Amino acid sequence: MDLMIERTGEAFELDERLTIVGRKLQPGDRAPDFELAHLDPATEAVRTVSLTGSDAGVWLLNVVNSLDTPVCGVETRRWEELRRGLPDDVRVCTISMDLPFAQARWCGAEDVRHEALSAHASEAFGRGYGVLLKEWRLLQRAVFVIGADGIVTHAEYVRDQMREPDYEAAITAAATSSDTTDAAWAPRRATT
Repeated sequence: MDLMIERTGEAFELDERLTIVGRKLQPGDRAPDFELAHLDPATEAVRTVSLTGSDAGVWLLNVVNSLDTPVCGVETRRWEELRRGLPDDVRVCTISMDLPFAQARWCGAEDVRHEALSAHASEAFGRGYGVLLKEWRLLQRAVFVIGADGIVTHAEYVRDQMREPDYEAAITAAATSSDTTDAAWAPRRATT
């Protein structure tokens, strides 16, 4: 995978055009492994979370610029609401370049219980998932669903950094990838 590819014209905020570093992932691609930091609120210790070091079934990765921005905050709170309607084996995580301490503070203040994972220490996640915004050293807004087999089943790269993602498409992909979804399951309609 070419981690040095620079893509232009695929992300912007207002009049600012942004350069994205890394190859765009597609459904069917093997998800790159990652090592991200999470501040465990119970122990107040920072631990490393990795894709391959977990027995999580399906991953739904909500990637945002920074939790301390309005659109990212709205989006992360929305995923907190929507995750309750997902099958039990779907692990929802929000990923940003914020420090894990800032993420924990924000999640505590906003009563967000799903994991916030920090890519602050390294650009590897941003490059591997094709979401590193070169000019800002932040991550492009995106949503990925990764099946238990490590294969990407959904990838949405949001061009306009002031817009939210397509929640329903990601929810449907996560439920379809789940081993616990029964025939009666239907996605909870995402409202804006």
